Amino acid sequence: MEAVMVYEERNVWAGLIVAVLVIPAYAVIVLQQAANGPIDAIDWFPLMLWTIGIGIVATIVLSVVWGIVAGARDPDGVGKSDIRDRDISRMGTRVEQSFLVLAGLGVIVLCAVGADVFWIANTMFAGFAVSAVVGGVARVIAYRRGLA
Repeated sequence: MEAVMVYEERNVWAGLIVAVLVIPAYAVIVLQQAANGPIDAIDWFPLMLWTIGIGIVATIVLSVVWGIVAGARDPDGVGKSDIRDRDISRMGTRVEQSFLVLAGLGVIVLCAVGADVFWIANTMFAGFAVSAVVGGVARVIAYRRGLA
């Protein structure tokens, strides 16, 4: 029997799929631009905004398309959530927050030492990225193995 993937789990997977594509793409583009000069001279702000925007839109589009396909296969169960989904979401949020706190502390240290804004912004961006991926992985594991 095939395991049915609930609405919330599909959304977690969609976010993970997009994150593992978009985050390395950002890093590659920044490193390519750094080959032409100092890394802190890169015009990183528009690139970061585009990366975040594309990531959000791609996750939404993938979730919607996946939901349509799932709805065609199982119209009655496509959008159902239960207490397990809520508990998994809470656990994933706790995991994510720990990485955001670490990134925030890193940003504070960088500000204290007078680091360039490039490093400060990219430290926070990396914190959000790691937080999203690790939180998503934790949620997927919880969906597949259950909460302990």
